Amino acid sequence: MQPSDILLALLTVTIWGFNFVVIKVGLGGLPPLLFSALRFTFAALPLVFFIKRPAIPWRLLIAYGIFQFALQFALLFSGMQLGLGAGLASLVIQLQAFFTIGLAVLVLGERPLIPQLLGALIALAGMLLVALHLEAKATVIGFLMVIGGGFSWAAANIVTKKIGKVNPLAMMVWGSLVAAPPLLLASAVLEGPAAWSTAYTHFHWLSAAAVLFQSYPNTILGFGIWSLLMRKYPAATVAPFSLLVPLVGMLSAALVLDEQLQWWKIVAGLLVLSGLALNQFGGRLMLMIRAVR
Repeated sequence: MQPSDILLALLTVTIWGFNFVVIKVGLGGLPPLLFSALRFTFAALPLVFFIKRPAIPWRLLIAYGIFQFALQFALLFSGMQLGLGAGLASLVIQLQAFFTIGLAVLVLGERPLIPQLLGALIALAGMLLVALHLEAKATVIGFLMVIGGGFSWAAANIVTKKIGKVNPLAMMVWGSLVAAPPLLLASAVLEGPAAWSTAYTHFHWLSAAAVLFQSYPNTILGFGIWSLLMRKYPAATVAPFSLLVPLVGMLSAALVLDEQLQWWKIVAGLLVLSGLALNQFGGRLMLMIRAVR
């Protein structure tokens, strides 16, 4: 990857990592499905009136909006509402990197390099270490829901590859427009008017700030950059960058939310970083070794 693209990827994962703190704060005053619906409503409006719909089939646009936004974040927010901590959720959702590599092999015929596979195994060992130390408050249902959110994200990565080159800002805006109605409907049916009334009563500036952060830096900027990189490079190269998200997520959760940063979280983070480094630079190292020989 070009150095400028690496910096863009690092900016994105930093925003996404801190975002888990924002989600936890927002869930203090908003039910998860309504919170998700508000996020994508504001991400779409008013920009959708000024940005032309991307020139792609509606089926791909709908698939992108459902997998990348509606389903992923409905599952993620609900899982966190059920007790999964911000730091731990930021780690679990990154299973999407491995789901993405697997789906890219099955659907797109991509073939990851051996160092990328080894890097994924090392990073996965870090995630397994965390799984062995699941906190009591992290319910099994919440854990499974966040894993499901990771799979939805991976499916969206494959859709992005199939879409090809389009305006990333247009994709974010129109994808958000696709995601908002089903989320509002799901909130109305599953959470109900009583939850909406309670959310309105307890709505304050922190709730508004959480929604706006979700809508603009996190959705428009973050996913816009991510989509651009996914179209430019193989999925197995881009997806593992997201493994940095839990490092930012766990550190920011410890600093802002006072979540404990135990030794095993630090070791898991080091494993994830090692896996990412091998994924990114292992191929170049193999080429250098072969050149020397």
